[in-house]
Amino acid sequence: MAKAVKSKVKLQCPAGQATPAPPVGPALGQHGVNIGEFVKRFNDGTRSQMGTVIPVIITVFEDRTFELEFKSPPASVLLRKAAGADKGAANPKTMKVGKVTRKQVREIAEVKKKELTSGSIEAAMRIIEGSARSMGITVVD
Repeated sequence: MAKAVKSKVKLQCPAGQATPAPPVGPALGQHGVNIGEFVKRFNDGTRSQMGTVIPVIITVFEDRTFELEFKSPPASVLLRKAAGADKGAANPKTMKVGKVTRKQVREIAEVKKKELTSGSIEAAMRIIEGSARSMGITVVD
């Protein structure tokens, strides 16, 4: 018999560095999840991507067990890392915070491909380029 799903919780935590402190503890505690077990499983599962922000969907069942589904890092995090920028521009029309090449955009699009609603890698690249423009990051050839 399949387990009954109680809720789904979405979190973003640094890979390999989750702690029971807020926001993780309160978000999972209200659903009765064993926070220590979550922290251990999350950190073990994301240790290879240490330091990158990883979105995770926690499916909590009625018997208080849970499953983890790891997603790829947000496009903004990957773009900032590629451009070497600390954060996006406050006003992207007048302020530019970095540059990325088309090759870097393609690599990011390939990482994000399964989570984007694009039919081809070129369409995924256009989505990533749009995100870069909105952050004040210039795409160069």
